[in-house]
Amino acid sequence: DVQLVESGGGSVQAGGSLRLSCTASGLTYIPGCMGWSRQAPGKEREAIGTDINGGRTSIRDSVKGRFTISRDGSKKTLYLQMDNLEPEDTAAYHCAAGRVLSGGMCGFNIWGQGTQVTVS
Repeated sequence: DVQLVESGGGSVQAGGSLRLSCTASGLTYIPGCMGWSRQAPGKEREAIGTDINGGRTSIRDSVKGRFTISRDGSKKTLYLQMDNLEPEDTAAYHCAAGRVLSGGMCGFNIWGQGTQVTVS
């Protein structure tokens, strides 16, 4: 089965760091696009950022400078390095994979179950 498995979530104090991982398994191809999103209780899911082909990343302005997206050499594991965490970062973090659409946007078709991050 094709699946994305996130790990690395947990509880941390404000100012701390966490590194989330997302590994794609069961894929016979390297996803052109992988990305992270998050959803806090009572709020809509928001995109955090994407990695295209393991070389081009983008990240939302509100976490720029604190969060970094990267992909490993196999290009099937995506990371989210989160530093200087704030209570407002508390959410379920999900990764997704898909293909690159015309115009450079990501078309996600595989989603992970999510990993919880709690900042106090």
